[in-house]
Amino acid sequence: MNMNPMMLMQMQQRLQTFQQDHPKVMPFFMAVKDTAMVEGTVLAMKVTTPDGKTLESNIKLTANDIETMKMMSDPNFQK
Repeated sequence: MNMNPMMLMQMQQRLQTFQQDHPKVMPFFMAVKDTAMVEGTVLAMKVTTPDGKTLESNIKLTANDIETMKMMSDPNFQK
């Protein structure tokens, strides 16, 4: 999959801005990746819109989920 270099630069800039705006998010994701990515872990998400509507979901991780997440986070991943 080839990516447009300009698009890649824009994505990198947006990620840097996101990290500056939300400095606790990446350390949290890294802690999850390093300690909680095991089969049976439950990932829960809750979103609250400005008007108070809530959306919630969760999944219990399977071995396939973990492998997929490793592949997505490391393009050089080898099983």
